[in-house]
Formats: sequence, C-alpha cells, structure tokens
Amino acid sequence: MNGESTPGEPAVSDPAVDESGAAPDDATLALAHALFDAAREGNSAVLGSYLAAGAPATLTNASGDSLVMLAAYHGHAGTVRLILDHGGDANLANDRGQTPLAGAVFKGYTDVARELLEAGADPDAGTPSARAAAQMFARADILALLG
Repeated sequence: MNGESTPGEPAVSDPAVDESGAAPDDATLALAHALFDAAREGNSAVLGSYLAAGAPATLTNASGDSLVMLAAYHGHAGTVRLILDHGGDANLANDRGQTPLAGAVFKGYTDVARELLEAGADPDAGTPSARAAAQMFARADILALLG
C-alpha cells in the first residue's frame, strides 16, 4: 500500500528461523508456502484441512504477512473467516505496519472488511489505518461500516 511490495509477494529475505535459531528444513518451507498460497488463492478446502490438523493460524511469512492478511488482501472473505475461526488475528500487522483490515479497505473488499470488523479488527490500527485508507480512497461503503 505504501509503494513497497504487496502482501503475498515471495519473500526475498533470509529464511525464517525457529525459536532455537535454526532455519526450517525444505519440507517445512514447502508446507508454509502451500499455506500462504492457499490463503492468497482463497483455497479454503486446502487451508482448512491444514488448520484442522494443527497448522498455526497465526503463521507469517518473511514480510510479516499473516494468513489473514494474504486472504484479506486478495478478497477472500470466506477464507478470512476460516482462518479467524481457527485462531487467526484480525489485528496482526505486517512488517510495514499494515493490518488486514487496511489491506481489505485499500483493495475495496467490503465483505472482507465486514468479516474482519466482526472479529474485532481495529479500524484505527496500523499505518495507514483502515479508516485513513477508506478516507483516502473514498470507500464510502466501508467508512459506513467503520462507524
């Protein structure tokens, strides 16, 4: 939203490390990429099976984009709801300070914004906030939801 990369673009930084400081193995990275792709594509069937099996709903990529952020930014309201129902965080900002709600507002996805707001997303969190993005892009329908 601010001229840098958009959520969901492949990360080009160092691989994530676990709590022990070790880089994940190839199988773990492949699974993480499958989860990110499923969120980005709105593939609730695939994502739901992994979440039901215990995959973390709060997983983030190297840019700090969560599964919720990727699904929200790409307009998948049902997938957003699925992730939230499995413990995803509606307010988790990425490394650029962008929230899933601000991403949905930026892209004009009213149905996604509604799902996030129902889950407690803060319209004033992040940089820019969802409220500021709605004003900036004249999203009157979403501004009405924000109150």
